[in-house]
Amino acid sequence: MYEDKTLVCKDCGKEFVFTAGEQEFYAEKGFENEPQRCKECRAARKQGARGERQMYTASCAACGGEAVVPFKPREDRPVYCSECFAKMKEAE
Repeated sequence: MYEDKTLVCKDCGKEFVFTAGEQEFYAEKGFENEPQRCKECRAARKQGARGERQMYTASCAACGGEAVVPFKPREDRPVYCSECFAKMKEAE
């Protein structure tokens, strides 16, 4: 029923394929318009709308090293660096 379509991105002008599977998904969700941007431009636009994330620095509760996190650390909750957090996830 659906066939792949080649569309042109309205931002960068590059051609991209609107696959039959994507068309079926759009139809299931009730979307009436075809995508106007390629995957890369959609991702860039989404990231731009979100803006830069504020990062906070804290001391890792496990190793004492520097931990950079996207939330404001609180005194009553431990904060872990990326390495210690990954080790804890593996241990679960």
